[in-house]
Amino acid sequence: MQHMLGEEWIIESAGGSTGEAYYAQSEHKRLFLKRNSSPFLAVLSAQGIVPKLVWTKRLENGDVITAQEWLDGKELNPEAIQHPQVAELLGRIHHSAELLDMLTRIGKKPMNPFVLFQELKQMVMCNPCVPVPTLLYQGLKFMEEHLSEVIGIKPVVCHCDLNHNNWFISDLGQLYLIDWDNAEIGDPAIDLGLLFNRYIDESDWDNWLTDYGIEGNRNLYIRIHWYMLYELILEYHQLKEQSKQTSKLLENTIKRARYYEQID
Repeated sequence: MQHMLGEEWIIESAGGSTGEAYYAQSEHKRLFLKRNSSPFLAVLSAQGIVPKLVWTKRLENGDVITAQEWLDGKELNPEAIQHPQVAELLGRIHHSAELLDMLTRIGKKPMNPFVLFQELKQMVMCNPCVPVPTLLYQGLKFMEEHLSEVIGIKPVVCHCDLNHNNWFISDLGQLYLIDWDNAEIGDPAIDLGLLFNRYIDESDWDNWLTDYGIEGNRNLYIRIHWYMLYELILEYHQLKEQSKQTSKLLENTIKRARYYEQID
């Protein structure tokens, strides 16, 4: 990496779980470098969803290095996820035919809710000698009853990791959604469920969806709760010691899901 840029550049690790991201700085320029980023990065940059892609270079060993603008700014705090600008950007992402086309071309297939449910159910019920906790049984029951409502939904590009620290706002006020390593093709309710479960009060859901570009309805809320339950059951099952917080969140989600089930 140093040889590629030259001795005038100072390169430091940007941290992260993969160890493949770096900050590079010279006297006149600053860049964010990443090794073996997805080709998807180019179209994300072209649509202003991530900071501008400056160049792409292939090393002799076959690795590909991408360089993006290094911008001054900060991660969003959890409360800021409620801002209309966040909803508008996610709506633009979900409605982008170009993003969907590119992710399809690089080999991504739409997520299959039936397969997700069967794998989850098998995981939870893998040991016939161990009784399934009541909350998990109730959550799986709701998911099974409404499986037909999450099948056949027009797929979109989903980020699938909408933690507040993946939302970045520059000092000039430009909002970006970064870290696309977990992107999938699937129901937009996947992303909406992640956000609503963690960051948006239920009383604000309808307004948030208006800023996102659609109106809330029974089918959408059923699907959102279906994916909420998928994530919570997975989390609950994987915990070595049951978390009271996760248990309470799962219980409340099941109750709320049954409420939306009754809406005409």
